[in-house]
Amino acid sequence: MYKRVLIPLDGSPLAEAILPFIVDIAGPLDLDVVLLRVVHPIPPEVIEGSRHVVLEDVEARLRDARAYLAPVASELTTKGVRVRAEVRRGEPVTEIVAGAHETGADLIAMTTHGRSGLGRLLFGSVAEAVLRQAETPVFLMRLTEAQVARRALATG
Repeated sequence: MYKRVLIPLDGSPLAEAILPFIVDIAGPLDLDVVLLRVVHPIPPEVIEGSRHVVLEDVEARLRDARAYLAPVASELTTKGVRVRAEVRRGEPVTEIVAGAHETGADLIAMTTHGRSGLGRLLFGSVAEAVLRQAETPVFLMRLTEAQVARRALATG
């Protein structure tokens, strides 16, 4: 049975929409939850016509990612869920797969837009790539933006 679930969060309501489901099953299944936020590196930007190069403030972005996860983890804790938060920097799919392995997660749970065809080709799918690359089982919950908005209205 599953003991530790990794939940990648990107800050969007769509990604967070898996949390109520996890809260419902964490207690009965005695799950530990690992929230993961991956900070994607931003390449240096050269300002045209000048010698200035804009560099990513890595520490500030990691601090912001931790600040985002802290209240999410706190809310889950108040609901009786054992939770910890992790922040990683790198390419999201690679870091999600590595994070699952390194934290000992035996399940990755995440949402997906469920795009197909041209939409998936244009926007890609982190969820699909994780599903293909992870050795850890992946639970995907398909939600549209409209479903997420309806859920927010119902709970808010």
